[in-house]
Amino acid sequence: MAQPECSSVVIFGSQFTAPHEFNLIVDRNPSSGDLVITDTENKVMFTITSLEERFHKLRLLKDESGRRIATLRDKNMTTHARWKVFRGKSVKDSALIFSTVTDNMIQNRTHVNVFLANNKSDDCDFKIKGNWSNKDCYIYDHSTSAIAHMLPMESTEKFMVKINPNVDYAFVVALIVILDAIESVGPIEVVVAKHVAQIALGVVTTVAQCTLM
Repeated sequence: MAQPECSSVVIFGSQFTAPHEFNLIVDRNPSSGDLVITDTENKVMFTITSLEERFHKLRLLKDESGRRIATLRDKNMTTHARWKVFRGKSVKDSALIFSTVTDNMIQNRTHVNVFLANNKSDDCDFKIKGNWSNKDCYIYDHSTSAIAHMLPMESTEKFMVKINPNVDYAFVVALIVILDAIESVGPIEVVVAKHVAQIALGVVTTVAQCTLM
């Protein structure tokens, strides 16, 4: 019996897709601490540069030629970890490709919702679930079909990503960069996030009490 064809997912461009399963290796640059993505032949496919602004963290995603294909920027001081991904060097709304949000800034298991720029509903287009600490996460499309899967390797920092045929692997890499940034939040940021969450809860509680008076 013929196998059903895998659905096509093109976000950055068809040049980042393959007609067969495509495997990438994710490792960390020992000097900078940033992620480096290679193929199974150890050819560099993508590099990441981390930058800090006054109110934002940035991740620059570059292809094998060193060209920046996306700028990833977080939104600080929120109760949920939020990131926006823009095409190229711009951070204007017109260049927005997609955004992500966690169910909660402090979470035991990985759960991230992904919304494409043209999605105005509350229903996400993609979802990431699993356990980042064990490097065991799946990326699902809107129909809950897995389009990519992380697999741990011998090193705690190194893992493989198996990507379905016709799925944009630059998109998958961008999501992994966001996961890494979310899960590498420092202790001070965790305290701040908890404080913000407590303030938000206090405001909601106060409003509810006033409403009942």
